[in-house]
Amino acid sequence: MRRPGTLAVFTAWAGDRYGDHPALRAKGKPPVSYAELRDTVRAIAGVLAGPGAGVRAGDRVAILSETRVEWTYAHFAVLAVGAVVVPVYPTAGDEELAWVLADSGATVVICENAERAARVAGVRAKTPAVRHVLLLDDLRPAAGPAAPPDGELAARAAAVGDGDLAAIVYTSGTTGLPKGCRLTHGNLGAVLEANLDLIGGGPGDRTYLYLPLAHLLAQLIQFTTLLRGGELCYFGGRIEDVVSELAEVRPTHLPSVPRLFEKVHATVLSLAEGREGGRERSDEAVRIGVLAAEGRLPDELAAAYEEADQRLYSLVRAVFGGRLRWALTGAAPIAPRTMDFLRACGIQVFEGYGMTESGGVISLNHPGAVRYGTVGRPVAGCEVRIAEDGEVLARGPMVFPGYHANEAATRETVDADGWLHTGDLGSLDGDGYLTITGRKKDLIITSAGKNLTPTTAEHAVRQQSALVSHVVMVGDRRPYPVALITLDAQEVAAWAAREGRDPGDREALRAVVQEAVDAANARLSRPARIRAFAVLDEDFTVDAGVLTPTLKVRRRAVAERYAAEIEALYAGGTGTG
Repeated sequence: MRRPGTLAVFTAWAGDRYGDHPALRAKGKPPVSYAELRDTVRAIAGVLAGPGAGVRAGDRVAILSETRVEWTYAHFAVLAVGAVVVPVYPTAGDEELAWVLADSGATVVICENAERAARVAGVRAKTPAVRHVLLLDDLRPAAGPAAPPDGELAARAAAVGDGDLAAIVYTSGTTGLPKGCRLTHGNLGAVLEANLDLIGGGPGDRTYLYLPLAHLLAQLIQFTTLLRGGELCYFGGRIEDVVSELAEVRPTHLPSVPRLFEKVHATVLSLAEGREGGRERSDEAVRIGVLAAEGRLPDELAAAYEEADQRLYSLVRAVFGGRLRWALTGAAPIAPRTMDFLRACGIQVFEGYGMTESGGVISLNHPGAVRYGTVGRPVAGCEVRIAEDGEVLARGPMVFPGYHANEAATRETVDADGWLHTGDLGSLDGDGYLTITGRKKDLIITSAGKNLTPTTAEHAVRQQSALVSHVVMVGDRRPYPVALITLDAQEVAAWAAREGRDPGDREALRAVVQEAVDAANARLSRPARIRAFAVLDEDFTVDAGVLTPTLKVRRRAVAERYAAEIEALYAGGTGTG
């Protein structure tokens, strides 16, 4: 299949190709066909290009909204008039909001509702380029002479080329203000071409989308689903309802961050631990299921497999709607035990790797080539090599042309030969599969000169207990590593009910965490072992500024916020837990 020339003509191409097939579905509303999507985008493009908004080719148009159908309409309409999309995370604080709008030079801001518009109004003094603030619900089709004729709109879309900017996507960043990644129609087109045959799908398939459309991964999923003629299903807006909506939507495709899959795994483990011998039976079921998934199940275990399928595997598949064929995880590493658990239950989760600067994708496991524990092979057109210091470098047509208005940062990130310096540490095996081992800037060097990758210990602790939600190792220029640990409130409540404990019993909770740390330390080298830890009284959140919108930990922010707890650990105490 050939993709449309550029994203500017995407919905016109898809509408003509798929017609009455369902394209978009929102909770409680009838589906929107491809023809309706095409016509709606064309009408909204008319509003944007009309005299009211006056959006010109090359103008920056920001979108400030949660994931919803109207985000997609606005997105494609901005592209269709030859303008540049500037996604803004709804969770962005006022400082970040003002920075993104001012730095990008956004002239129009499309807001989800009046509350979002009021936030923009509050920073207008810092965003002089903004001319208009529009509401998604106010993007009504223009009529009469106010709307440019269809021929004029079609000409504007046709004039867009691969080298033109499609988006300026601001990386959420774990330090400092975000940088604007300039992405062209050619960059994103190269990503679509590289991934289209790897993911599969078509009319009749459903993709459930709960990830924020402000993030590039969600946008790529949107493009890929609609390019193949599938149906994009939007979540209702309450993150706690995602699991129930999965059962309702019954998707065939599910992109996610690891936390959703790990939460399902943790829930099953919690239920198993409440029954006599339940944890051991669950572990044995996973072992048998993995053997079956790998085609190595011996005949004598066939009956045990069938029993486990009725008792466990089929129930887990039902949690995801019972039709899931392809699930993607990215943005952060996923626990190997969770991958084994899902694979045993008949759910294939493919781990991929990329960054905004690479158009969102560098490598991907897929049905035709998968190696668990890796992030797959580089996609078509993308070269990957490992630098002498272990950094992953990538090159190809999907690599961005640079940061907006920041040449110095661009030179630091893309060298003269076109290699993108990802900042991640990794290795390539003999078959070309890429493994990510950590971040260069997160590397801990103790005062004894030992180099430690914190994610190794952090993941080891998290795998030992469902109660643990986050672990942050600290130890740079310190004598030994310590850790800050947070707990999952839902898992704590389940544990308390199961054990007949008070969920506020800090001493008992600390004992559970101590067991997890001890078990993890037994698997780690001596220098990497966690010598002391604090169990914090609060979990990490985006609103507190210690998580990015994609739930990555902002290590510097954590170190600043919990400086007293860290000093207490090195003073010889056991922290506040």
